[in-house]
Amino acid sequence: MATQTQKVDAQPAQFRLLPKVINGAIAGLIGVTCTFPIDLVKTRLQKQQGGTGCTVECSAVNLLLITPEKAIKLVGNDFFRHKLETPSGKLTLPRECLAGGLAGACQIVVTTPMELLKIHGQVAGAAADAAGTPRASTTSVALNLIRERGITGLYKGFGSTFLRDVSFSVIYFPLFAHLNHLGPRKSPDSQDAAFYVSLLAGIVSGATGSFCVTPLDVIKTRLQILKHGDGDVKFNGVIDCFRKTLTNEGVTAFFKGAGCRMAVVAPLFGIAQAVYYVGIAEFLLDKCSFA
Repeated sequence: MATQTQKVDAQPAQFRLLPKVINGAIAGLIGVTCTFPIDLVKTRLQKQQGGTGCTVECSAVNLLLITPEKAIKLVGNDFFRHKLETPSGKLTLPRECLAGGLAGACQIVVTTPMELLKIHGQVAGAAADAAGTPRASTTSVALNLIRERGITGLYKGFGSTFLRDVSFSVIYFPLFAHLNHLGPRKSPDSQDAAFYVSLLAGIVSGATGSFCVTPLDVIKTRLQILKHGDGDVKFNGVIDCFRKTLTNEGVTAFFKGAGCRMAVVAPLFGIAQAVYYVGIAEFLLDKCSFA
């Protein structure tokens, strides 16, 4: 009984939360910095009547919120995988999918307002430029939404974001884990994959997952647009958006921006996963502990 108790008590110590959170934040910042310009093009393509520019503030908001968002996603997946392991240390495919889905569900607390404000910054300039009026800042939009609708105003499109992110995570994380396991290790006595293996596994898995959920991303983008242009159809929820888009534009509309989305997500997750496993936080924390 004592041996069993010691084994159970030892498990939490194996999951080092702080360094994983730091690694996730660093990975997110580096990844989104490299891919934000492509994401702007993707949003323009998915908007019904074309797009506009994006302010520096819009980029700053995205960079600020991507830190906790990526930390939650990457660390959440690791945490749930750790908790869902069988006593023998194995993880079945259904449990891998469950771990990924739970991580995706956790991240939308940050993802929904981040995407809402990002999309506003990427598309709101058209009407302002056409009317010759100044563009509303991302900060003022956020404050107005909170003032008019409460904190829930920042969660417009929550349902579609939930569907997209959970579906993506269910596909992405198990696929990444299996691809990452196939490549060479950092060293003969290491369990960690080489940097380029994690990079390539993240790119392939990110491209696959992003393409599969592009229809959900199109719906989410359209639901989160705050100001519609002339001729834009307005939607009332996921089902209404799906029905009207299918009727007015056909099936191909659900794959608008698919190439750009893959071009964003594939390198984003490739870079993020590779950086996440480099162990920057572990190195820094170990240095500090010896200082």
